[in-house]
Amino acid sequence: MAGKPVVARTTAGVDIDAAFEQYLITAGPEVASRFMDALEVAFSHISRHPGTGSPRYAHLLQLPGLRSWPLTRFPYLVFYMETPHEIDVLHVLHGSMDLPEWLDH
Repeated sequence: MAGKPVVARTTAGVDIDAAFEQYLITAGPEVASRFMDALEVAFSHISRHPGTGSPRYAHLLQLPGLRSWPLTRFPYLVFYMETPHEIDVLHVLHGSMDLPEWLDH
């Protein structure tokens, strides 16, 4: 089943680069590569099943349509919104962050 294209905003790209770099420095290239693999799996899932992400933060931030999906084996969440033609990825953030604060900017 083909899904919608997943498009990462610049903010999401910055988040991804920072997480990758952190894993590269602290855990090595193999873990950094597994992080990117987990991100690709998450993108593939939300591409085909965008409605399965949690709307929890949409309610907290009063942003209708905002959803999040967790990465497998990594403490990160992909924050996205579905549009008629694509999946718009706003951020990829570590779950221990003050997420409402980060997403509100």
